Amino acid sequence: MSGVLANLAIEDGPPIRHALITGGGRGIGAAVAQLLVNRGLHVTVLGRRLEVVQAFTAQVPDRLHAVSADVTIARQVSAALADAKARFGRVDVLVNNAGQAESAPFLKMDLTLWQRMLEVNLTGTMICTQAVLPGMLESGWGRIINVASTAGQVGYAYASAYCAAKHGVLGLTRSLALELATKGVTVNAVCPGYTDTELMRESIERVVTKTGRSAEAARAEFVKANPQGRLVQPEEVADAVAWLCGEGSGAITGQAISVSGGEVP
Repeated sequence: MSGVLANLAIEDGPPIRHALITGGGRGIGAAVAQLLVNRGLHVTVLGRRLEVVQAFTAQVPDRLHAVSADVTIARQVSAALADAKARFGRVDVLVNNAGQAESAPFLKMDLTLWQRMLEVNLTGTMICTQAVLPGMLESGWGRIINVASTAGQVGYAYASAYCAAKHGVLGLTRSLALELATKGVTVNAVCPGYTDTELMRESIERVVTKTGRSAEAARAEFVKANPQGRLVQPEEVADAVAWLCGEGSGAITGQAISVSGGEVP
């Protein structure tokens, strides 16, 4: 992504919204940040490693801000949110994108892996949402978009912990959407299929290491799941997220939108 943001054509007029994107320094989060900045928003990018998000946000410093936190630790999230508000004001849009994916046969899955998948993917989403929601309720407007996965819509063998966590994200999305339905705050989920990110490349490397397959063969197995015969691009997921962030999506809430080339209807 290096150098891409510096060439963005910023739309005319001052930004009217402030978006906070967790796990925003690379992959889908970075693509979302790019698009929202291009549409005139101020964007705070949150990541565990400050140097990574700072390198990303330095490309457009007047529109992007970097903060660091572990989304599973509430006090760190609160401090990061205070930093973000000091820079760009109240957070109007939250994109819960931070997450991890690990796999193991069910009987070989230990409690540590199970808890890690729940904490990062589900509890982190809850903590960040609780942190920003009071400001949204005070203003009477907000957009919460949870980047889930097709693993929240269907099951995948050897990924029971990850699937359980992402199914939990969809349950949270639907329940909170009803709770906030009359408050001017919408809550939705975007569910990407296998997406061409660093996380995917790491998954391919793990398959190569465990099975001895070539990288090409391992990639082909992931591609096979998509009826379009390709990996989803981060920018395609970002486009769905950006739509849900806008003024025109106010009647859309409690939804799980699959971005998967038809893998999940």
